[in-house]
Amino acid sequence: MSEAIQVIKDLYYVGVSDPDIRTFDIIMKTANGTTYNAYLLKTSEGVIIFDTVKEEFQEEFFKKIESVCSYSDIKYIIMHHLEPDHSGALPELTRRAPGAKVFISPMAQPMLKSIAKTKDMEFETVWTNKQLKLGNKTITFLSTPNLHWPETMSSYLEEDCVLFSGDVFGSHYYDSRIFDDLVGDFDYAFKYYYDHIMRPFRSDVVKALKLYDKFDISIICNLHGPIMRDNPQKYIERYREWSEKVDRLHGKKIISIFYVTSYKNTKDMAQSIFDGIESDTNLIANIYDLTALDEQNMLTILEESTGILIGAPTINGDAPKPVWDLLSCMMLLEKKGKFGGCFGSYGWSGEAVEMIHHRLGALNFRLPLQPMKIKLIPTKEELVDCFEFGIEFGQIVNGKMVEMTL
Repeated sequence: MSEAIQVIKDLYYVGVSDPDIRTFDIIMKTANGTTYNAYLLKTSEGVIIFDTVKEEFQEEFFKKIESVCSYSDIKYIIMHHLEPDHSGALPELTRRAPGAKVFISPMAQPMLKSIAKTKDMEFETVWTNKQLKLGNKTITFLSTPNLHWPETMSSYLEEDCVLFSGDVFGSHYYDSRIFDDLVGDFDYAFKYYYDHIMRPFRSDVVKALKLYDKFDISIICNLHGPIMRDNPQKYIERYREWSEKVDRLHGKKIISIFYVTSYKNTKDMAQSIFDGIESDTNLIANIYDLTALDEQNMLTILEESTGILIGAPTINGDAPKPVWDLLSCMMLLEKKGKFGGCFGSYGWSGEAVEMIHHRLGALNFRLPLQPMKIKLIPTKEELVDCFEFGIEFGQIVNGKMVEMTL
C-alpha cells in the first residue's frame, strides 16, 4: 500500500509493514511480523514528520509521504528514537527535504552524526516542556530516556491530544488495519514486547508515566504495532501495573535459590544454604528446581528477589543448559542493587560455578562471596559450611554485614 492513512484530520500514518519477519533484534520472536510506524502532520504553515522507517522499506515510506505533500512542504522532522529501524530512511529524507530541521534529544547527538555520515543535518536538541509551534499546531517535547535506548524521547500534539510515544506501548504485531480497535487480539504481543524491551527499564518507565499523566491523551502513536485510539489509558495502566514495585512483603527482602542437580548433591547444598538464610526472620528465602520453571516464572521471581543464588553441578566442563537459560533471562531485568552468588557439587573439574560467577559479575550483580564448591557428596561438616554460607549471604543482603569486594 503506497497511500498514507489518515489517523485524524491533518495527521497521517506513513509507516510500513514487515509481515514476514520472524525474529527481531536477535532475541525476540515475531510470529505476527511487525511494523515500523511513522507519522506526518499537516499544519497551516507546513509539514512535520515523526520518525522514519527501516532503510530497506524507505521507498514505500516516501510514496506515502508523496501521497500527502511535497518534500518542499516538510519543515521539521522529529526523531523520538534513532535505532536503525526508525532512522534508516532519515539520510534520504533529509536529502529530499533539504530545508527540514531535525529535532532530537541531547543524548542523540553523537548517534545522529553517525547516521548522517558525511552529510550535515541541521538539528536542534529538545527536552521536557520545550515546544515547537508550526502554524496552527503545537508540539510539546518530553524527555523519556532509556525507553529503551539512552536517547529516546516522546512528544505531544497539544491541539489533538496525541502522544507520540516512541517505542513505548509498542508491540511486534502486523495487521493491515493498523488501529487497535480494528485489529485482532494483540494482548500477548503487547505484554511480550514489554517483557523483552521495556521490563529492564521499569524505573524509567515509571518516570515516563508520571510525565504522561500530566496530559490528556486521546491517541497513542507508537513506533511498532497498532495505533492506540480505543481508550489509550488502559495501555498506560497496564504499563503502570507491570512497572511499579509493590511492597507486598512489608520491607522484607527475598533471596531466591535456583539449582539443578544430577545426583542430589547440589540439591542438598541448596537446602542447607536455604536453611541458613531462613534462620534470619527478616528475610524470605525461596528455593527452586530450575527444571520445573518456565521463563515467565523465572522473570517474576528474579524481579522480586534482592539476592539470587545459583547452584549447579559441572557436566562436560560446563554448567547445564537450564542454568544458562536462567542467566539469559537476566538480560530482561533491572539488576541494579541485586546480589548474586553460586555453588555446586562436582566430580572432576568443577568449572560450572566459576562460569556462573563470572557471568553474574558481567551482568553487574554484586558478588559478596566466593563461589562454594564441594567435591561429590557433601559431608555433614560441609553442609554446615553451606548453612554458614547462607547466613553470611543473607546478612550481607540485609545490610547486617559489610560486603567484601571480590
